[in-house]
Amino acid sequence: MTDAAYDHFQLEDTRVTRRYFGKFEKIIGHLGRVAATLEAENRLSKRDVEVMTRYIVGLNYTFQALAHKYHFSGRFAHAGKLTFDRVESGFPVHNELLSMANDAAQADKHLAGMRSVEQLKQDMVRVILNEQEIPTKLQYALSQRLYYEELQKGELFWARNDPTAVWLGNKQKMRREFMVHWAVYDSMINLPTIYMMEVEDTGRIGLPKDDRRWPEVQAHLMAQSLGGLKLLTIAKGFDEDFDDLHPKRLRRFHVGPMYSNAFTRQAGPLREVLELARAPVGEDWALVWTEEELVSSETRREKSGWFGTVERETFALDPFAGHGAESGATKVERSIILPQRPYQALEERKPAGFNDVRKFVVSPNGSVLSYK
Repeated sequence: MTDAAYDHFQLEDTRVTRRYFGKFEKIIGHLGRVAATLEAENRLSKRDVEVMTRYIVGLNYTFQALAHKYHFSGRFAHAGKLTFDRVESGFPVHNELLSMANDAAQADKHLAGMRSVEQLKQDMVRVILNEQEIPTKLQYALSQRLYYEELQKGELFWARNDPTAVWLGNKQKMRREFMVHWAVYDSMINLPTIYMMEVEDTGRIGLPKDDRRWPEVQAHLMAQSLGGLKLLTIAKGFDEDFDDLHPKRLRRFHVGPMYSNAFTRQAGPLREVLELARAPVGEDWALVWTEEELVSSETRREKSGWFGTVERETFALDPFAGHGAESGATKVERSIILPQRPYQALEERKPAGFNDVRKFVVSPNGSVLSYK
């Protein structure tokens, strides 16, 4: 078996597929509450949480759509099977979102050729009463109808979620402040990744209204949105390519990996903790949440052309043990979101390297407890 074949695994059983999506429904439901806890701790601003919530809601819609698409996996040969990355991320592979985007582009055509939800339900009743059979094929048709309806609604988390600029105010005349945010489903690590950049704009026209710069900025940022690139590389490249845009703060949030005894095959202490916890179905998981941050420490003037000068940023790197130069960030904070039983096992085991990791312990009633 090749590494890729082992890493990427297809869910072939209907019940297992539904359990997988049920698990993610619970996990994503907790993410918004964790973001609210971070706001209460003053680690995220209200605007940060609004942006984060937008992408979390989109991620929820994406998983709802995929759950409809694969609701009958294993029941029909043509029903399709979800492929997910069971070694690195625990999330569906990048190609699943590409296929979903292609389906979304043709959703209107598919829906036009399908019976309505009400018609399909009436036909199901007829088959049950008159033919005394389980209307499996009609149930499958209904699941596909619901899938395309979800795609048609939009607002999902796609493989590419292009940049949006939010005006924050004017620092002074001709110096506007914007937050630019965007997100990708990183193809290298199969994880949702959210970016937020605070930038000062000294251009003649405000960035999102500038039909010359704004398309260039969007294309530039999407091309640089790779998990393998350090924040320092992304910020410096942006700073050097746009003389009248000054990146003051850049953050990247990795949602995942997800660890689960039932589904994933990662190595390391978290897997051992989950084995020790022996948590019930639905609570045997842990989700890693990582925030990287890069901030500008000062602005300098550099010569540009024969007579001109431009502003350039000097970015602050974490001074401890050379870690900043290695990570390309001012600060990296790692958190784990997990239910009570896995948290208890983590505290009992106390594996090395977890002392500085923040733990968010979630419960089915919606409460979130934060521990360091």
